[in-house]
Amino acid sequence: MESIKYPRVTIQFCTQCKWLLRAAYFAQELLSTFSTSLGEVSLLPATGGVFIVEIHHQNPASISEDGSATVKTVLWDRKIDGGFPETKELKKRVRDVIDPSRDLGHVDGKKKPSTEIVLSSVVRETNETQGEQAGQAQQTNPACAPKDGSNVACEDC
Repeated sequence: MESIKYPRVTIQFCTQCKWLLRAAYFAQELLSTFSTSLGEVSLLPATGGVFIVEIHHQNPASISEDGSATVKTVLWDRKIDGGFPETKELKKRVRDVIDPSRDLGHVDGKKKPSTEIVLSSVVRETNETQGEQAGQAQQTNPACAPKDGSNVACEDC
């Protein structure tokens, strides 16, 4: 077996179950996210209710007797993992194999740093306080007080 330069992802899907569109969708998502970091994403038609996503990649730690360093890792097996993967879970599993330090942005579910949360809450509180003060000023403005005894303010307020 020869050594590969870029990882290959194979998606084996059941044609009897009509899972071609699902497999193609996952292939498109992986290619969109990892683009040139993957060498290939292939769809392998099968039968028997299978849906298996595998990645073939180099692993220098496991060079075989014939000199190849290609390793096959199962990323998702419908029968073992139960159902189909969420797109973000599949992307995380691919990332963990090919580049664990890679940031997947919103897929990783990163939260704002605590300083941003504190600052945004201070700004929100300040805006709410200013809004309340403006509302109180409008209510106490004698020029806007209704002259007919009703509680309806003028149109400008």
